[in-house]
Amino acid sequence: MSILQSNILLEKRLNVAAYVVSVVVLLLVGLMRRVKIDLGIDFHFLPPIHATLNAITAVILLVALYYIKNKQIEQHRKAIYLAMVCSALFLVSYVLYHFTTPETRFGGTGVIRTVYFFLLLTHVVLAAVTLPLVLLTFNRAYTNQIERHRKMARWVFPLWLYVAITGPICYLMLKPYY
Repeated sequence: MSILQSNILLEKRLNVAAYVVSVVVLLLVGLMRRVKIDLGIDFHFLPPIHATLNAITAVILLVALYYIKNKQIEQHRKAIYLAMVCSALFLVSYVLYHFTTPETRFGGTGVIRTVYFFLLLTHVVLAAVTLPLVLLTFNRAYTNQIERHRKMARWVFPLWLYVAITGPICYLMLKPYY
């Protein structure tokens, strides 16, 4: 078996894992608003951490873009790994918070309410869509299918960046109501 065939086979296995992780995360996100678990710990301190992790992810993604535009492949790779770690930490923290803490409702009215819900809706929908796409894009790079990775990353990157930026914006807009 050639290296290319071996990489394609590895990508297929990694893609299955990406889909499984994505489905599990989406199921957890769907359940967390309906199911509450009392762990005896107050997790109200987590939302600013969520926003910070998302903001850090956005900055790291911009740094990764800079590196790749300047053909600094190894630095780009490290930046993307770091962005994925920040996103994973965010996700674990976010799910923990929402399984253990009552939902905070936005109290704004008028145009700001419309803006908030537009940002929230696009953030949530794109986060759900982006998770498997980020993993699939990563798998292509990891298996050294660089041209396929580039083609996918060109449109996945702005989605991931949008999600990473709108998360902290939504937090800041919701913050007065915590």
